[in-house]
Amino acid sequence: MQNFGCRATQADGAAIEAQLAGKGLAVSGAREDADLVILNTCTVTAEADHDARAAIRRVHRENPAARILVTGCYAQREPELLAAMPGVAWVVGNSHKTQIVDLIGGDVPYHGGVLTGDIMTGNIFETRDILTAAISDTVGDRTRPNLKIQDGCHNRCSFCIIPFVRGKSRFVGADQVVEQVRGLSRNYREVVLSGINLGRWGREAGVGMRLADLLRRLLAETEMERIRLSSVEPMDFTDDLLGLMAETPRISKHVHAPLQSGSDTILRRMHRKYRPRHYADRVMKARGLMPDAGIGADVMVGFPGETDELFEESRQFIEAMPFTYLHVFTYSERPGTPAASMPGAVPIPVRKDRNRVLRELAAAKNRTFRESIVGREFMAVTLDPPGTALTDNFVKAALDLPYSPNKLVRLRAVALTDQGVSARILAAA
Repeated sequence: MQNFGCRATQADGAAIEAQLAGKGLAVSGAREDADLVILNTCTVTAEADHDARAAIRRVHRENPAARILVTGCYAQREPELLAAMPGVAWVVGNSHKTQIVDLIGGDVPYHGGVLTGDIMTGNIFETRDILTAAISDTVGDRTRPNLKIQDGCHNRCSFCIIPFVRGKSRFVGADQVVEQVRGLSRNYREVVLSGINLGRWGREAGVGMRLADLLRRLLAETEMERIRLSSVEPMDFTDDLLGLMAETPRISKHVHAPLQSGSDTILRRMHRKYRPRHYADRVMKARGLMPDAGIGADVMVGFPGETDELFEESRQFIEAMPFTYLHVFTYSERPGTPAASMPGAVPIPVRKDRNRVLRELAAAKNRTFRESIVGREFMAVTLDPPGTALTDNFVKAALDLPYSPNKLVRLRAVALTDQGVSARILAAA
């Protein structure tokens, strides 16, 4: 099985693998020897679509006898195109991803939607199921499982195809999350909670709980020593949530809030639900409560109508914020989204140059942050390979000893490395 894209897709893949294992299917040692290859796709950019098609062609070339099942976001968006590719036996959209195990076994119960030979898709907005299983962290260290507790999105950002391939916001119930984290705590020191729109956990069903309330239950009812949040929309970083993060050592001091643009005009065109002043209020609140926190953002360049002046407005805003890292993306037209037909397309070379400018700014801000923590002490979880760790505030550390993975340690940052800091272990928790 090969997963593409975000943590949510990775988590879906882990759940599918667990279900298949429960049916007695064994993972092949090499893809060339597999009878079945599952490609769990992403469609957030044109490049993601290209990668998925290239993977299908590569699998079919290397193992012509293998049946290929394509699922995920790209399968939901363009099933007919994928079904026509050589070697593809099934295309299963996100709407029917929970039925993959039964489909492979030949006994899938099917009621409605589109099932034409090898294609199974349906109305994603009617989907209420959610796949969930803990997966190893995407950097491959095998010590920080990622647990998806929310899926789908109610937002309608003009550039984003995700609501149309993931459906409405829905979440894993609190009791199930507590049970899953309790089980993970027997083998791991840190868990990463994730979702497509994680901050909406609990909001859509009128359950009277919010993400901060779920965290309080996890703190009270599990032994997990460190809980880290993945990306949370800026306005979902409420005073309650930020206050809980600041006062609780067991919650990582790490805030990731998607920005997309620092230009008020561009945010309006993107149909984002905040303005730069709102975003700044949340980020500065986080910095005030957690002076050493890692603070990151997703930023997009080259959105339609982004003039030189508007890009500079965004760049200046980003420069003024206390970011410690950025994920910089270049706008990619997605057919079916309002932005794809907006006037004012930015030339590709200009998009690439703006991406470079912000990456250089991000690198400078990250270095300044790392310089500020040299000589300071932090808690960290040790990773695989041995001798590496990730601090509470999201800094990679090269340790003075090949300390074994999956330990909680106190360390002192002693110098900068290319991407993080070198550190000396002071004590193990």
